[in-house]
Amino acid sequence: MRIEALLPEHAEQVLAIYQSGIDEGNATFETQAPEWAAFDKAKLPGHRFVALDDGRVSGWVAASALSDRCAYTGVVEHSVYVHPGARGRGVARALLDALIASTEAAGIWTIQSGIFPENTASLAVHARTGFRVIGTRERIGRHHGAWRDVILLERRSPLID
Repeated sequence: MRIEALLPEHAEQVLAIYQSGIDEGNATFETQAPEWAAFDKAKLPGHRFVALDDGRVSGWVAASALSDRCAYTGVVEHSVYVHPGARGRGVARALLDALIASTEAAGIWTIQSGIFPENTASLAVHARTGFRVIGTRERIGRHHGAWRDVILLERRSPLID
């Protein structure tokens, strides 16, 4: 497995993996993967990566700015998705490690994410990479007609004061 920058040539595979996570029902409130242009515009260029196995994308991670307010310039929100056939092989860990390295090099002090409590594998890999649970946002949104909770996690960089 190689970790590389997420580029437009990865778009089709990245969006297919995203849609697969959406279809499984415990990854996001989204119901449809966006078009590439919208995805590309929303993600920070220096903080998005793919895992490649034999030239195929096995997973991706990308960060977005949390806010336009200057007080939050060092805070990003991220998503990480792994192809169902590549799970359990360290793909998410490698992607999160790449994201942590890129954000720390850029002076970003906090990475956060909201994860459904049912997504225990994602919660576990985030814990292993230094994320901590901040709290539960109870009934924060409806997903297919049902209220869902989200566990809010963050990783504060120990390198940035």
